[in-house]
Amino acid sequence: QVQLVESGGGLVQAGGSLRLSCAASGRTLSSYAMGWFRQAPGKEREFVAAISRSGSSTYSGESTKGRFTISRDNAKNTVSLQMNSLKPEDTAVYYCAASSRYGLSYYQTTEYDYWGQGTQVTVSS
Repeated sequence: QVQLVESGGGLVQAGGSLRLSCAASGRTLSSYAMGWFRQAPGKEREFVAAISRSGSSTYSGESTKGRFTISRDNAKNTVSLQMNSLKPEDTAVYYCAASSRYGLSYYQTTEYDYWGQGTQVTVSS
């Protein structure tokens, strides 16, 4: 089992940047494909980005493509999400998630086994 803790959220103005981190404990992170999701009030949880175990493949959601970048450091057991050109509609609680599956559909929440508690990102206009 792996425990995930997100950090780095906060309040930022539109056009600004934030970097979220997800620290893992309990098991080595290299055993898992990792994803970031977000959930705004009254909305379903939305796929943001995902990365393969080795980090050689990354995937982005349509609404964040070209602005957000996912990366991982397996030696440090961390996954990061660099968010640039932030917009008010990016406001949400951001969650990192770990999947032990192979050949998973990265976009689906049901493919992930473990979730962090979330970190709030608020973008002001």
